[in-house]
Amino acid sequence: MAGSNDSDGTERDAQDSGPLIITEDENLLDDLLRLCAAAGTLPAVAHGGSAGTAGWGSAPLVIVGEDCVHRLRGLARRPGVVLIGQHPDETEVWQQAVDIGAERVLGLPDGESWLVDRIADAVEGDGRPALTVGVLGGRGGAGASTLACALAVTAARQGHRTILIDADPLGGGLDVLLGGEREKGLRWPAFAESRGRVGGGALAESLPRLHALRVLSWDRGDSVTIPPEAMRAVMSAARRRGGVVVVDLPRGFDGAVAEALMQIDVGLLLVPAELRATVAARRVAASARSLLHDLRVVTRETPGPGLPDAEPARLLSLPPVGTLPWDPQLADALARRLPPGADPRGPLARFCTEFWARVLDGREPARPRSAHEGPYGTYAGHGSGAAPRTDEGGLS
Repeated sequence: MAGSNDSDGTERDAQDSGPLIITEDENLLDDLLRLCAAAGTLPAVAHGGSAGTAGWGSAPLVIVGEDCVHRLRGLARRPGVVLIGQHPDETEVWQQAVDIGAERVLGLPDGESWLVDRIADAVEGDGRPALTVGVLGGRGGAGASTLACALAVTAARQGHRTILIDADPLGGGLDVLLGGEREKGLRWPAFAESRGRVGGGALAESLPRLHALRVLSWDRGDSVTIPPEAMRAVMSAARRRGGVVVVDLPRGFDGAVAEALMQIDVGLLLVPAELRATVAARRVAASARSLLHDLRVVTRETPGPGLPDAEPARLLSLPPVGTLPWDPQLADALARRLPPGADPRGPLARFCTEFWARVLDGREPARPRSAHEGPYGTYAGHGSGAAPRTDEGGLS
């Protein structure tokens, strides 16, 4: 294996960016080297009877064989430690995991798929996940796609790393709304067969770049189906990249939309200030709230008589975000192929700017989920002494 030997017997690759493996079990080591290769990385390996833990504090992930747990007792706790046990359901292995602050106990080969993803995540960068905002229309024509685009354009203009995801196959394509349908880059059908892990950086680089943000939209073909597994993989990759992810959601939910909802931090239900729209929005809200832990109402002003601004949120028993003012210039701007929110002085951009100021600056609670939450659950422990998750298959 290519690399350089540290003075303590730890073999490190030149870039020092892979996980640290601590085991003296040659069979286990062979398995872990194979899994690291599948994740596209070269690990450091602790050899010999000494502690061999020079990378304990700096490695993005530490994988420990149960044969070497005794070498780690007394070291400072750190996040990102995985214990590999021959019998991961035994109480003794659980106690070993607690002793070293492991976040999870795995058995091989059952946990191989999970471990490959975890290694790849760690190498790519396991920092703060993107704040992910989903936008739903309370009724047809409410303007959810326009608001989603404006939120993304505004976030990108403020310097946030931004991905806009079009989860509505019947919406006509957000790339069209942004005036970039001819821009080169992949659209949804290219990801339809995705089942495993998608790299966050690779995803972003493959997408069209419009108005300083990346956009995953639909092509002009007839395909309108995305398998839930593909949605899960793409959403997870986008969130791991950090920054901001905005998702334009349809009003009808299938398996793919359910996967998207499970990875959204804040949902915005856009409801025109009309009684009929509010009644329709109740059905949408009932479906979304079964999967979305934080759903809020944005009231959209209407040009004619309507409900008071606060009434839709009250009738829906959901927290209000605010009122989106009626913009008589919006239709003309869209007809001239100007992206929603392009004018920072317009009411749409001002609304989005204020929303991001409240949420991203911490004045309004919006807890981004861990990059490993969603349909897979969370990691436990993180060196705090909490009991680790224990499962042979790696899925909660």
